[in-house]
Amino acid sequence: MHAEQTAMAWLRQGGWTILGHRARTRWGEIDLVARRGDLLAFCEVKCRPSYVEAAESLTRHQMRRLANAATALCAAHPDWVCEQMRFDVLLVTADGSVHHIADAFRPEA
Repeated sequence: MHAEQTAMAWLRQGGWTILGHRARTRWGEIDLVARRGDLLAFCEVKCRPSYVEAAESLTRHQMRRLANAATALCAAHPDWVCEQMRFDVLLVTADGSVHHIADAFRPEA
């Protein structure tokens, strides 16, 4: 939870508006949903001791789950739908640093 709070603060400092925190759907949860201008980002927050461990912790199964959850959230919140939408990963390392991987993955067709 501390990592999510750190990631939210980092996003806000970057001009993002947080639309959802721990947004739940029947497909699972998305840690953060953030908007900046006409860009909507579904964000997965990972906290690990190192950048490499955090980056390697997102599995294909999680990516599918996030894509399904994002689809459900867009259906439930049509006002959230933007011209650009993407999946980002925010890596929070043990020292509290935030590493933002924009457009970290694309859902499989």
